[in-house]
Amino acid sequence: MKTIKIYDTTLRDGTQSEEINLTVQDKIRITKKLDELGVHYIEGGWPGSNSTDKEFFEEITNYHLENARVSAFGSTHNTRVKPENDPNLAALVDCGAKVVTLFGKSWDFHATNALGVSLERNIELISNSIGFMRKHVEELFFDAEHFFDGFKDNPEFTLACLKAAHDAGSDVLVLCDTNGGALPEEVAEACKIVLSKIPGSKIGIHTHNDCELAVANALTAVTNGAVQVQGTINGYGERCGNANLCSIIPNLELKMGFNAIGKDNLIKLKSASNYVTEIANLRPFLRQPYVGAAAFAHKGGVHVSAVMKNSKSYEHIDPLLVGNDRRVLLSDLSGKSNILYKAKQFGYNLDKNDPAVRTILADIKERESIGFEYSAAEASFELLFFKAMGWSKRYFEFINFFVVDAKRKEDNEPFSEATVIVKVHGQENHTAASGDGPVNALDKALRKALEPFYPSLKDVRLLDFKVRVLTGAIRDTEGTSSNVRLLIESSDGKSQWTTMGVSNNIIEASWQALVDSINYKLFKDDPQKWPNSM
Repeated sequence: MKTIKIYDTTLRDGTQSEEINLTVQDKIRITKKLDELGVHYIEGGWPGSNSTDKEFFEEITNYHLENARVSAFGSTHNTRVKPENDPNLAALVDCGAKVVTLFGKSWDFHATNALGVSLERNIELISNSIGFMRKHVEELFFDAEHFFDGFKDNPEFTLACLKAAHDAGSDVLVLCDTNGGALPEEVAEACKIVLSKIPGSKIGIHTHNDCELAVANALTAVTNGAVQVQGTINGYGERCGNANLCSIIPNLELKMGFNAIGKDNLIKLKSASNYVTEIANLRPFLRQPYVGAAAFAHKGGVHVSAVMKNSKSYEHIDPLLVGNDRRVLLSDLSGKSNILYKAKQFGYNLDKNDPAVRTILADIKERESIGFEYSAAEASFELLFFKAMGWSKRYFEFINFFVVDAKRKEDNEPFSEATVIVKVHGQENHTAASGDGPVNALDKALRKALEPFYPSLKDVRLLDFKVRVLTGAIRDTEGTSSNVRLLIESSDGKSQWTTMGVSNNIIEASWQALVDSINYKLFKDDPQKWPNSM
């Protein structure tokens, strides 16, 4: 089985994405995770361009990597100096990387207009730079910047650039779709011509996603002779992003018969995707193929019924192969199959004619008619399910809450305070708390009232909340009088869960979601939660 080398450039190209900024320690953590995933090369950055990347190469020498080699990135030498006097090339040598990728112009337009040199001089820059670096590294790659644009306009010049790099000692000639405008058929033709015109050469592919074709173009290159694929985790990158390795790798492994990181490592793919997302401080892309939370989520009752019989009916692969999970969602589209599937997850083998199934379906449809959406709040559904199965324990009794939100001066921040009265084990507890906004104040006051009785609630944190105004058929009102749906994401440091509330009053919706969040935590921790123990 042919091996395709995976070259990750998340730490360099990925950081050019809007909203992404990584510290040295962030880059070290991601490097270790990518090494665990089994990628072959990790591009650490451009040590000649900024202090963060320079520090990264100094720090990474303190770590042993099992699978990956760290690559440094830089450009061909300055037109005004010789390569041995170029500070950029000197920085590449000094960083100690055993693998280096140099990029150079391969589009005549860029050579003459951006770089301001003749075509002959541009070819000299490539040859001289590759020849200089060849003496200092174990592996050397040439990124032909704007290759596909250059190949369209002046293929003779572009091929001459690649031949100069090859003759000077480049191990792989990487064809770059820098502007992201190439089509798969153009990629296929170019790969074939390069390999025929430069005998003995090896080619790689580096694509951008401006036409939503980065993954398709990368896979096309592989089927036409490319032995190295460059890309980023989750497709992060400048403009519309780079080729997404989280799609490329499983396609190579599971669909095309190539070896990339190996089947044993493939099951780590979703975990790696989520890890990089967290380090980058971004929200996961729900519908990302293979590794997204919705990639194997089923909502329609007909789909779920078929999947329960044979998952191949609506899944192109087993989600476990990439470390993902099958999810069945609940909504007013749900049929009995959805309920039976969820029941099985909770340890109940229900019959489709069980009265509890009809009860749950009726509750879902009634609640969703006013705006509840259980596919987005599975913790709230789990509570609903167990109530239908007979769970009736109340961890606390609501008496009263009172929320004040005031602004006393034009330039001052608003002041929020909440008062909560609850009864626990027959004892009434009256507490108050201030917070950053009414929801935060209410959350603090509620947990303050309950923590003396349930110490584990000290571990619970509200991670995020989202508010959506519901209009249309849900209420015959508009604007500020409409119902709102409020989602709260909570965590106890071990797991995360989402709960929901719906009301035309945002504080009441918040209260519903907060109460469900607290009840869910207490329910999961309760050794006597099961109905037959009540």
